[in-house]
Amino acid sequence: MSLDLLYIDDEPDIRELVEISLEMDGRISVRTVPDGAAGLSSFAQKPADAVLLDVMMPGMDGPQVLERLRKLPSGAQVPVIFFTAHTRADERERLLTMGAQTVLIKPFDPLTLAGDILAALGSAS
Repeated sequence: MSLDLLYIDDEPDIRELVEISLEMDGRISVRTVPDGAAGLSSFAQKPADAVLLDVMMPGMDGPQVLERLRKLPSGAQVPVIFFTAHTRADERERLLTMGAQTVLIKPFDPLTLAGDILAALGSAS
């Protein structure tokens, strides 16, 4: 079984590293998009099992994307994991209060990222 993950991040180098890292693991298939609008469009066309969402993006930030995602019929209950360089406890708590499954911190370990995502979703094996 493979988890279909939509990854939304404006940083192309990070998107590429995450994509390579997750595909090497084999348990996650990942689609990447460069911004919130593209992410919402991609999700509306083909809902994902989960969303990995950068917090700080130009135009529409991660919390705004989450708010709009929740208004899509298939997005109301999809697990969302925020991905951020902000490590302050109050910021993390704010993101969790918004309905995130968890918050993963950048920089990340490419060798453990897939396991971290699966553990956050309760499907690590």
